[in-house]
Amino acid sequence: MMKESQQKRRTGTAKLMTAALAACMGCGLLAGCGSGDSEERELVVYTAVDQIYSEPIFEAFEEQTGIKVQAVYDLESNKTTGLTNRLIAERENPVCDVFWNNEFVQTMVLQDEGLLEAYVSPLAEDIPDAFKDSDGYWTAFGGRARVMLVNTDLLSPEEYPSSIYDLISDRYSGDMIAIAYPMFGTTRTQVAAVYAAVGEEEGRSILQALSDKGVQVVDGNSVTRDMAAAGQVAMGYTDTDDAKGAIADGSPVEMVFLDQGEGEMGNLITPNTVAMINGAPHSEEAKEFIDYLLDPAMEERLIQDDFFDVSLREDSTAGGLDVKGMSVNLREIYEQLETASEDIQEIFGDAS
Repeated sequence: MMKESQQKRRTGTAKLMTAALAACMGCGLLAGCGSGDSEERELVVYTAVDQIYSEPIFEAFEEQTGIKVQAVYDLESNKTTGLTNRLIAERENPVCDVFWNNEFVQTMVLQDEGLLEAYVSPLAEDIPDAFKDSDGYWTAFGGRARVMLVNTDLLSPEEYPSSIYDLISDRYSGDMIAIAYPMFGTTRTQVAAVYAAVGEEEGRSILQALSDKGVQVVDGNSVTRDMAAAGQVAMGYTDTDDAKGAIADGSPVEMVFLDQGEGEMGNLITPNTVAMINGAPHSEEAKEFIDYLLDPAMEERLIQDDFFDVSLREDSTAGGLDVKGMSVNLREIYEQLETASEDIQEIFGDAS
């Protein structure tokens, strides 16, 4: 009886070992199960960049690295705030690895919420400090710029403005100039940038002078572009992507970048920003993708694709428009937004 019992136990043990071995083979243990080697690498990117531009970048990254990208795009109605709110809601259980933004304000909001993780990419070494967080929480690359779109039928080259101070001088009457209502969009950001560059008191005086002059305040950059193109104003403040559209349409207009001389404040550039999310589930893949975006070759590609208008790198050979940016850090601009907005509301009220 004892031998029979021992035999049964041996048989049972053998069966258990055989089952365990089969299970290991099924999950790949014998080939490194649990090491991650057989698992597909993946990455989740939230992006405010239009899918027509960003999707080919994701596909090229997948082909080069084998890392599968799951992209979440913003809703046009919500702009970047929709993604920002989603990231805030997910803070306790992060889903996203990388946030690729088409501007920098909402990126700063996430930084202040403690939702970004520092990563200093070696590919960002030649990007000026004005476009990088000092602790590595975000990095800017490429972008568009603010520009004065001048009607060439109404002004000759010697009559073009060269500085924002020309706009508040006696050279031009208020009805010659159109700006978008400065409480919103890149016009608001530009006001904050001027505050950061010259100080709050001087910035407010420029804002007040524009109002006192009676510049035409309209509903959006596309309207200022159309007014300049149609000759309703001699010049309109807009962004380079809008301005390029007017030029492509054959309108009698030219782009003029202000304050480009030595010692002058420079011109606002609104860049893309990229950041890693705090607690990113795929942190190593996130770093690889950030490096991929910040490669100078990517900046050149996005300029050639007509998504970027300018490079941030001083010695760039990527092409694009030649614009001297502001030396103030994007964080300094962000920190002036609230003060600038209060002054805009007080000075312009409901001018839109």
